[in-house]
Amino acid sequence: MKTIEVTIKDRLAIITLNRPKSNSLNREMVVELTDMLTNIESDANIGGAIITGKEHFFSAGLDLIELYNYNEEEAKSFWHLFLNFVSKITSFNKPLVAAINGHSPAGGCVIALACDARVMAEGKYIIGLNEVPVGIIVPHSIFNLYSFWLGKADATRSLLEGKLFNPEEALAIGLVDELVKPESILTAAERSVRKYMSFERNTWSQSKLNIRRELIASTSADQSADLEVMLKQWWSPNTRAILKTILDSLQKKS
Repeated sequence: MKTIEVTIKDRLAIITLNRPKSNSLNREMVVELTDMLTNIESDANIGGAIITGKEHFFSAGLDLIELYNYNEEEAKSFWHLFLNFVSKITSFNKPLVAAINGHSPAGGCVIALACDARVMAEGKYIIGLNEVPVGIIVPHSIFNLYSFWLGKADATRSLLEGKLFNPEEALAIGLVDELVKPESILTAAERSVRKYMSFERNTWSQSKLNIRRELIASTSADQSADLEVMLKQWWSPNTRAILKTILDSLQKKS
């Protein structure tokens, strides 16, 4: 695996996102994460998992530099792949906790939303769905993930504003469950996931799937129509101009 690292500790899988600089999600990382979750789910020796990042990034979201240079077929293929990944992580039947060690906007926030609990590091970090200001239409299934935790009113306001929360704001609105010192992030996440792992496995798992029934149906449904609308906007001159400005800024910083 080139983009993630996995360690096993007493029946607990710790998945560390490991792409240089900001852990942005490209095709390779999405494939590796999907495959790893599938493997963990079918491994009777693993009872739960943590997803975390490195340094000051959980994940900066989708790799816009790579995506911007895709042709139409490649872009369509990637978005299908990403939505399938969201479906996989949403329906993951074992305890899954996000140890949000740093910045987690957009796609990084989506990963965290699909987990059962979110522990976030204190500090000058951001989390939220900021796709609208970037010119990206958020699929209905991902809005459902947002509103699952925030409620429809707060999710609607936050999504349409492209609101990014600091850790204290994220805790207050229910986007994360706990704030800890950065050095304690994995300890707190492990405490959270092991609490879930201590319950009778089938009872806990089936209860999770029951609670998420509508959410799982939404993320696993045929989203071709939503994707068509989103891709039309993706290729529009306005969105391409916004993305080009963002990419020029990113490349100057690097």
